[in-house]
Order: sequence, then structure tokens, then C-alpha cells
Amino acid sequence: MLSQLRPAMSLLVLMTLITGVAYPLTVTGIAQLAFPEQANGSLVRDARGKVRGSSLLAQNFEGPEWFQPRPSAAGFATVASGASNLAPSNPALAERIDKEAHRLATEGHGKVPMALVTTSGSGLDPHLPPSAARFQIPRIAAERGLPVDTLERLVELNTERPLVGPAVVNVLALNTALNEMTR
Repeated sequence: MLSQLRPAMSLLVLMTLITGVAYPLTVTGIAQLAFPEQANGSLVRDARGKVRGSSLLAQNFEGPEWFQPRPSAAGFATVASGASNLAPSNPALAERIDKEAHRLATEGHGKVPMALVTTSGSGLDPHLPPSAARFQIPRIAAERGLPVDTLERLVELNTERPLVGPAVVNVLALNTALNEMTR
């Protein structure tokens, strides 16, 4: 029995060292060298260097003076991220969307964009279409006493245009720029 146990234990130790130590350290080292910003969480810092969040995760902004992200089915908690899994025919989904649309509706500005009333698949998507960010400009301009064209330029400056896919605006980056501009 010892003749069978020793090779099995040796193989277990060897594979543990390879897959549990050497491989993770190698991948971490390569990531730190090639993509240090992404490997460290894509953190967003304010002018003082304080971490305000990650550009990869949405966060809630309370108050009408901020650009609002998409709603989160998980309450912006990363542990419970995910979609609500409510079918389009579910009355609870229609009720939630209607409530959110009424909350965001602004007199004379048209319909609320779908991106502002529907959750993303992960519940933590940090991006909005530029049109959804622009929809919020009149409210923010009134709350902060800023010219509309200044906020339109701010949205344009914070619009990302990837090689593949539509243009998007990172809400955390946009609100960070807004906060820095109004200091």
C-alpha cells in the first residue's frame, strides 16, 4: 500500500505547487507588468489621491445633483451581483421600471432612456449610453447652477469610443470630473 500511496502523495504535492503556487504567481506577475492598472482593480482616485471607486463597477450616487447610473438589481453590492431575472411579462418588472421612470422624468425632456430604468446583466455596469447621460443634464444644471453647454462638454469629454461597440460614458468618471469642476 505504501508503494501506491507515496507516488500519489508526491503527485498531489507537485500539482499543488504547480497549479496552486507557480501558475497563479506567474499570471499575477505578468498582469502586474503588462496591465498594472487593470490588475489592481482600475481604481478611480480624486485630486487628493483618495480612492472613489473602480471604473469597472457602478456605484450609487444619491441626490439630483449627480449623474445617475443604471439601476442595480443587487443594490450595487458586488457580492450579490446579477440580474433581477424578471421576465418582460412580470408585473413586478413593469412596476419597478414605471416607478424609476417617474422618479427620473423631467418635464419637457421626453421619455426617460431605457438605460436609466433597466438593469444590466450583472447589475453593476458602470456605463451609460451618451444619450442617457445627456438626458440628465437639465436636472444637474438646475441643481448645480451650471450652464447646460458646460455639462454637455463634460459628457463629451468623458465619452469612451471603443474599437468595437457603441460609445459609452463611465458614470463614476463623469461624476468625478463634475465634482472636480465645481470645486
